[in-house]
Amino acid sequence: MHYVSFAELAAAVSNAGGLGIISALTQKTPSDLAEEIARCSAMTDKPFGVNLTFLPMLSLPDYPGYINAIIDGGVKIVETAGRNPQEYLPKLQSAGIKIIHKCTSVRHALKAEKIGCDAVSVDGFECGGHPGEDDIPNMILLPRAAEELKIPFVASGGMVDGRSLVAALSLGADGINMGTRFIATKETPVHENVKKAIVDASELDTRLIMRTLRNTERVMNNSAVERILKKEAALGVNLKIENIINEVAGVYPKIMMEGEMDAGAWSCGMVAGLIQDIPTCRELINRIISEAEKIINDRLQRMIS
Repeated sequence: MHYVSFAELAAAVSNAGGLGIISALTQKTPSDLAEEIARCSAMTDKPFGVNLTFLPMLSLPDYPGYINAIIDGGVKIVETAGRNPQEYLPKLQSAGIKIIHKCTSVRHALKAEKIGCDAVSVDGFECGGHPGEDDIPNMILLPRAAEELKIPFVASGGMVDGRSLVAALSLGADGINMGTRFIATKETPVHENVKKAIVDASELDTRLIMRTLRNTERVMNNSAVERILKKEAALGVNLKIENIINEVAGVYPKIMMEGEMDAGAWSCGMVAGLIQDIPTCRELINRIISEAEKIINDRLQRMIS
């Protein structure tokens, strides 16, 4: 949710009964993150979290600084992603912070459990962004996670409505995590072109890029993505990140803030095919709960009887 999960969205989700998450690395410095946390705290008295993604970079962000900003800001929930967060857990947990680690496989979820994460977010192949390299959809991944894990987990990827919630619960998850669906809400501070692109898309409009780099990303199809795919087809295993850097690096401000929809590749889940409107976060969450209750109390109850 790079350049999407600002305070406006996180506060709106939390005020509506969900758990809003701020994207730490969207903020250029730890002091910027501290200001964003303060802005969110002014917009909601409900709990909210911060996503801290640990990137495989030679020049790392100031992770200790970001962690200090999170602790000093009174945030009590952190979603970690990317590299193993083990070295950062003691400081976070000593501050009373609960850790949810994002995983794309059961083996990674078990590792997160072993190192002391409090919960995990299990990402199926349907998800926007990085689905891992196993290509396992949630109909298989979620029950496998339920068989193996002792800690709670939420389902990510393909989550959009009451049907998603009931399905995820029936497969063993303790809740759902939504990314793409929340981009297309009124409070999300992105350009209307982005929201319109999601509403207009079908389930066939995402593509997988960077497969030969083993850094697979599911993105919305556009002309930049088509260029990437042509380069990947031509270069095969000889593809290097330098070959596609113009299409994947530094493009999010142009897309999300300025609405230049062909400026580069941007993460989007297959669930875009199920998104038909742009509600408020409260309308969306209330609708999901209402739909879920109706499915459980009507459709499923009839099947039992």
